Amino acid sequence: MRKSRCTVFFIRPTMLLNLKCPSNYFAQSPQPLRARTGRVRSTVYKESPLVQMNRHLRMSTLRRAGFVSLPVVALLHSALILFGATTAWSVSATPAAKKQDHAKAVAQIRSVLQAQQDAWNRGDIDGFMNGYARSGSTIFISEDTVRRGWETVHERYREKYSDRAKMGNLTFSEIEVTPLSPDSAVVIGRWKLQRVKDRPHGLFTLIFKRLPEGWRIVLDHTSAAAPLQ
Repeated sequence: MRKSRCTVFFIRPTMLLNLKCPSNYFAQSPQPLRARTGRVRSTVYKESPLVQMNRHLRMSTLRRAGFVSLPVVALLHSALILFGATTAWSVSATPAAKKQDHAKAVAQIRSVLQAQQDAWNRGDIDGFMNGYARSGSTIFISEDTVRRGWETVHERYREKYSDRAKMGNLTFSEIEVTPLSPDSAVVIGRWKLQRVKDRPHGLFTLIFKRLPEGWRIVLDHTSAAAPLQ
């Protein structure tokens, strides 16, 4: 393999190393530089396969420049390799990470709905209301009425379902959770009450938001189907 002799200049330890030998600027295993500050010596580098492969694209420009900064070239080359590897990892990892985040959000939201169902079926209105955001901006839409605020919604449930007979046994079914962003999701599903005298049922649409205390309902639109004849 051809060898080239390069002149190495050390001006100060903290300054860049200049090699007036662009053909050998990126040796694979360079011999140690033996020059000391303020002195000029010669050293021999073996041209690496990487340089051989790329020299037809780069050498003409480097020769016209007359010198090359070895640390800068090495740094740029390493940065390009790192950038390429990181980009490839990011592109391949993002869909998987996004899918995992969605699955986690769906599981947490379903857990909130299950906790609501369980609380209802033991007659615990307060526990059921824990699924809603405790905020004045929480919205509940039912029939032809829009109710705003957690306290207002809470009072509505207490008045309409004042005893266990009226509450009956609640079942949620056909639940579909669609994350809209890392902090919001829309849920649709069916509800049904099994009571002694009737079995009211219908659909609901919920908007969930991720809050510091977890996923909570910020908007509930519940509709009831016409009673069966």
